[in-house]
Amino acid sequence: MSNDTETATGNRDPEETREMVRERYGTIASDGQDCCGDVGIDVTDDGGCCDGDTDATGSERLGYDADDVASVADGADLGLGCGNPKAFAEMTTGETVLDLGSGAGFDCFLAAQEVGPDGDVIGVDMTPEMVSKARENVTKNDVDNVEFRLGEISHLPVADATVDVVISNCVVNLAPEKQRVFDDVYRVLKPGGRVAISDVVQTAPFPDDVKMDPDSLTGCVAGASTVDALEAILDRAGFETIEIAPKDESTEFISDWDANRDLGDYLVSATIEARKPLRDA
Repeated sequence: MSNDTETATGNRDPEETREMVRERYGTIASDGQDCCGDVGIDVTDDGGCCDGDTDATGSERLGYDADDVASVADGADLGLGCGNPKAFAEMTTGETVLDLGSGAGFDCFLAAQEVGPDGDVIGVDMTPEMVSKARENVTKNDVDNVEFRLGEISHLPVADATVDVVISNCVVNLAPEKQRVFDDVYRVLKPGGRVAISDVVQTAPFPDDVKMDPDSLTGCVAGASTVDALEAILDRAGFETIEIAPKDESTEFISDWDANRDLGDYLVSATIEARKPLRDA
């Protein structure tokens, strides 16, 4: 496929990027450290991809409601998102759901409630510590239709044409090879299957000191793509009915991610939706 390094990840080796991301989120899973506590980013109680707060106030600010938070056992909501894919994924009973970058499992457990006992939920994460934590949370949440697999979202450990809906929450921006991610998402979706992803998109060029900064890259900032770039990637992968909707109100919590600059000037959360055709062209 064509070049998909359209973001500030620039010339950084993809495996180097993955290792930096894996190291940071492994630390979060193992030590309970928030994803920005060591990089000079202001940790507030407002929730978001770079906020370690996990209480209802933070989660509700991202689009979850109090019932969502109360319905999942403690330890699954690490406050690492930038939206709520459940709110627009329209999951129904009996569907199979795949969560890209599932972390400790919060969105997976919410999805399990939507699809019911006849449905299945698969979480994929490339960080062993996160997968281990998520598997412990399966027991805490007393569910038997959720499983977690270790793997990269650009090389999904999922069979062809077996998934009804793919969700994700502020993870695709961390992937250095986004075309490969959406090519593989297309592969695992059933004909007519759909994408329902919350992520950040770039709205203005990043300052030079952000572009190759490892902390910005692993903190859901420097890896963000523009809307046009994401639309092109999805189109090349074969998707139709592509719709990317920036959420201007998200600048309120994104602005709290960094104590030194207003990231709301460069980023916004968005919903990313697309569908695999019923028949390949």
